[in-house]
Amino acid sequence: MSHLTPDQGAQDSQPEGMSLPGFDLAPATVSAPDKPAPYRVLARKYRPQSFDDLIGQDAMVQTLSNAFAAGRIPQAWILTGVRGVGKTTTARILARGLNYQPLDGEGGPTVTMPSEGVHCRAIIESRHIDVLEMDAASHTSVEDVRQINEGVRYAPVSARYKVYIIDEVHMLSKSAFNAFLKTLEEPPPHAKFIFATTDIRSVPVTILSRCQRFDLRRVESSVMIAHLAKICGLEGVDIEPEALSLVARAAEGSVRDALSLLDQAIAHGAGKVDGEIVRSMLGLADRARVIDLFEAVMKGDIATALHELRNQYNSGADPASVVADLAEFTHFVTRLKVVPDAASDGAVTEIERVRGQAQTILSMRVLSRAWQMLLKGHREVLDAARPIAAAEMLLVRLAYAADLPTPDEALKMLDQQGGSSGGHAPSAPRGGGGGGGGATGLAVATRSMPVAAAQTASQPVMRLDRFEDLVALADEKRDLVLKRTLETDIRLVRFEDGVIEFAPAVGASVNLAADLGKKLQEWTGRRWLVAVSSQQGQATLREVSDRETAQVLADVSANRVVRAVLDAFPGARVVDVRDPVAEALAARGDDDLALDDSFDFTMLDDDND
Repeated sequence: MSHLTPDQGAQDSQPEGMSLPGFDLAPATVSAPDKPAPYRVLARKYRPQSFDDLIGQDAMVQTLSNAFAAGRIPQAWILTGVRGVGKTTTARILARGLNYQPLDGEGGPTVTMPSEGVHCRAIIESRHIDVLEMDAASHTSVEDVRQINEGVRYAPVSARYKVYIIDEVHMLSKSAFNAFLKTLEEPPPHAKFIFATTDIRSVPVTILSRCQRFDLRRVESSVMIAHLAKICGLEGVDIEPEALSLVARAAEGSVRDALSLLDQAIAHGAGKVDGEIVRSMLGLADRARVIDLFEAVMKGDIATALHELRNQYNSGADPASVVADLAEFTHFVTRLKVVPDAASDGAVTEIERVRGQAQTILSMRVLSRAWQMLLKGHREVLDAARPIAAAEMLLVRLAYAADLPTPDEALKMLDQQGGSSGGHAPSAPRGGGGGGGGATGLAVATRSMPVAAAQTASQPVMRLDRFEDLVALADEKRDLVLKRTLETDIRLVRFEDGVIEFAPAVGASVNLAADLGKKLQEWTGRRWLVAVSSQQGQATLREVSDRETAQVLADVSANRVVRAVLDAFPGARVVDVRDPVAEALAARGDDDLALDDSFDFTMLDDDND
């Protein structure tokens, strides 16, 4: 993007006597010379005037540049894209490039316009007699198109080409499109057509086949932020990076929307714009507080989640916006889990980047379920008579959804209940919309959960600060299978009270995370966040123990006395090392006596076991 300068001369006015039926050529309005110029919004003041000023449309500019250089100029173009990406502005710049004529009178069609040419100012201000604009939204009939068909035969008055810019062309009637076909297919050499539309699917294929199509892309967040920052510098506005990110995100790739929001934020903040001003203006919640709410819901701490939602609501945040932000953060965490490079997006704040990466320990199943519930719940909040109540109920459902069993877990629960009751699953209660066997099984599986929750709630809450404490707890509970699994199958990545993240060792059970989560909830009286990580993790406890044992055996084998014994018995090796003094003290329960360097070792003779 070239040096951006405000469009000081554009007044969007036309001289008298140049209006044609069906075209945007209204008489000019001349202000008194002693009156100050009226304020123009940023979207008009900084409207691009050349291809160098366009942002985010490099592919289109490159194609046009090559076509102009090779002399391959089609008779019609159609520009499509969402609102505010610059379709009409691009059409005017394209008309300027077609008719660009330096003051010395030399040159031809080009995308490079280093200085203002003979026709440039009139084209930019939409008052050139040979560049005619029509709004198809208000001129949809065959009669409007017939005027174009009659006028296209006449050569341009002063410019190189007579250019017709038709905005929102999809609004033309079917008869009007049919009236356009012949002229569009075989126009005179001096006529060019530029169509713009936000709904390309409504344009007949017979029109599309006669045009060269350009899809104007949404402007990327990083490009948009740089553009807004440059405009704020030109306007002398002090704005925080967080505010720029919020405006760029709310604009969703539309430059016009971004500049309109920026204009509103500048007025709201009286020349100084920060993130709090933009959030207040848009009814958004603080991103940090949204993440706090997300973490509370994912941990199942519904009391904290409801309290945080109510505080945000009292601060002016819209409940629907809070739910939308939760869904957006869920999507962001999912992207981070699949594509870690997503954290480098310019619109992502530092707090989102750091705390979002910490939430990637959540399983894909949990994130997908949260996304579906938030997506459906957002519509419920919008349609509810009391949005805050609907949002609170959505958070309750979302928090308790972590307890729902997966289909395979539900089948296991049914099998276990069937085995304990003599091989027959209990039947569902009669009446009230009873279904088939599948519905009965689901009812049985979910009904067992409140009982388990009540049993868990009656137990005291236990705190575990180290992974070794968890192994000791398994030993204390006499769950030797789980204790062995913790020692041999878990490569620890992260452990803190309430959270365990690990990489399973080779041969570990596929249900290890689910089984461990159930045991932890049963033993500690609360839910834990148990996640499988894609990282390598630390060595297992068994591997660490084996390495330590191997080191002890190596140290003992290197002892001079032991070495002599091993030499005296060829083929023998040290297989165990014991400290008799420590064993005696342990047997007596006396840990205060000093230990000497005596030890006992067991040898294994390979020739005579």
